[in-house]
Amino acid sequence: MQIETARFCVLVCVASPTMLWAQGDRGNGIRTSMVETYVEPHQLLVYPFGAYTWDHNFEYQPSIFGIPRDQDFRGQFRSTEAALFLAYGVTDWLALELEGSLISADFDKAPADTFGTPATLHESGLSDVGGALRLRLARERGSRPEFFGSVEVVPAQHEQLVLIGEPQWDVKGEVGAVRQYRWGTMTFRTTIEYNHGDQAWELGETSLEYLRRLSPKWRVLLGIEGGEGGAPDDYGLIAAAHWRIARGLDLKIFNAVGLMSKATDWETQVGLLWTLPQ
Repeated sequence: MQIETARFCVLVCVASPTMLWAQGDRGNGIRTSMVETYVEPHQLLVYPFGAYTWDHNFEYQPSIFGIPRDQDFRGQFRSTEAALFLAYGVTDWLALELEGSLISADFDKAPADTFGTPATLHESGLSDVGGALRLRLARERGSRPEFFGSVEVVPAQHEQLVLIGEPQWDVKGEVGAVRQYRWGTMTFRTTIEYNHGDQAWELGETSLEYLRRLSPKWRVLLGIEGGEGGAPDDYGLIAAAHWRIARGLDLKIFNAVGLMSKATDWETQVGLLWTLPQ
């Protein structure tokens, strides 16, 4: 017993405070594409969740419906999803992800749109199926943050559908940095996407996040997210909570509220996260 106690004291003395704090807020896992969710080596995360999206000023152009008109209009968009997210930690620097959902989406065109756009449109089916490689590029050490990145691939699907279809293969890269402080963990991340129309790479979604473990059962996150296409006109406020129900089982709640006119008005997710092994 005394030997074990001595070993513990040695570990506490040689470990940097930054590393000890990091274990408190986020553990030692690799960041996944799900906010405030990390996967450790040889761990499998199984996360079924439901999602709802509503946007009363959804920006669109009649050209996406095959009508030769590039004028911008604002319609209404609603969707519900039943989704499944999987992540597996291969090593302490590599993780794999797979995600897909069954979605039902509805669209109402703008009253000012008189160019033949369908007044209403409903689409449903399997959507957003894709996979990703998640990488830890450098561990957090002293004042240096941890750096991470990812490569995500979404294959073409439902090319004939406007609301839920993906007419071409989509490739997205992500880079970010995370650092632990005494008052919480800060994360900055941005994505790089290939624009098929302009045939060029451009900045995608960017976010700044604050993560804090409040107790052994509760962890919360607040952040600002947006900047799709590099334009600062679609940022929103995000908030998430993570509640430990039992060992290996957590309730996850996520909400996003638009702060600007081009941002989605409201998006929410609720699901159960299983961690195997516990």
